[in-house]
Amino acid sequence: MSEEDDRELFRKAVTGVRRLPQARQAPAPSPRRARAASRRADERRALEESLLLDASELGIETGEELVWRRAGVALSTLRRLRRGEFARRAELDLHGMTQADARLALTAFLTESMDLGLRCVRIIHGKGRGSGQRGPVLKSAVNRWLQRSVGVGAFCSARRPDGGTGAVYVLLDG
Repeated sequence: MSEEDDRELFRKAVTGVRRLPQARQAPAPSPRRARAASRRADERRALEESLLLDASELGIETGEELVWRRAGVALSTLRRLRRGEFARRAELDLHGMTQADARLALTAFLTESMDLGLRCVRIIHGKGRGSGQRGPVLKSAVNRWLQRSVGVGAFCSARRPDGGTGAVYVLLDG
């Protein structure tokens, strides 16, 4: 079909069609209330970042949740870890160990877990209730050791049924 044929078909199709009388002009839309979308996004980003900071980075000591991720690990991956969505394939209980024994046990456990190709493990460090004035000694030490461990992509305190702030889920690179 040619362009001229198209025009002829259109003219036939609109034969007898009349233009409607000019309707009243629609009222101008009321101006929308300004929304501070960028401010909200900035506040949301700041909140997410604050949730990822470790208490030791803030210069305060709490018995609260541990959360850390290596650069390159997606925030969505950390969220899934925090929700307990990764199957834990092994666990290590450090209760009652000295720092020296706990460090050796943790190093051996992480090495073996990575050699086996495990993606997620649980480490039980306790809440430090038996540490008296010193606070949660193993918890603080595990926090430092995991951040320095090659092969650890992220970790966070476990969900309450899995030990809560007395244990961590550890996501291994792999």
